[in-house]
Amino acid sequence: MMDSPASQDHKTSMQHALELAKKSPPKPTNFRVGAILKRLEDGHISAEGYTLELEGNTHAEECCLLKLAEEHSTTEEGLEAVMKSPHVLYTTVEPCFKRLSGKLPCVERILRQKSWIKKVYVGVLEPETFVGKNPGRQLLEEGGVEVHYIPGFEEEILAVAAAGHTAS
Repeated sequence: MMDSPASQDHKTSMQHALELAKKSPPKPTNFRVGAILKRLEDGHISAEGYTLELEGNTHAEECCLLKLAEEHSTTEEGLEAVMKSPHVLYTTVEPCFKRLSGKLPCVERILRQKSWIKKVYVGVLEPETFVGKNPGRQLLEEGGVEVHYIPGFEEEILAVAAAGHTAS
């Protein structure tokens, strides 16, 4: 059975996010994740990012939002006022709901932008070995953001995400 054009587009987008994740520097304390924000109506990529792309302990989704905010001469918090077109977020790993650094979790960042981020596509659910059980999907869905899983990328995503980690 052949994939539908929409299904193939989701796979292409996830592959793009995975290529971004590979740009993230391998470190024993971070997971390498890639993310892209696409306009829903025409698939235009509005922003892309990967873990540690920007200064500070930045996550991929956070980098997308910060870069988009800079492009629109606003803050991350100001994006909700300037972004009018519905978007989807592709991220290789389920967005975090808790950050050990104390920074705002990606789930909360997305929920603050739910007026224009309508859907999140993930390549793998966050393994419990990252920060424990992640209720992020449930929180996003309860907040009105659809979450969809794109199968077929798990093995490669997890290998890329954990590069630089040592077995304990």
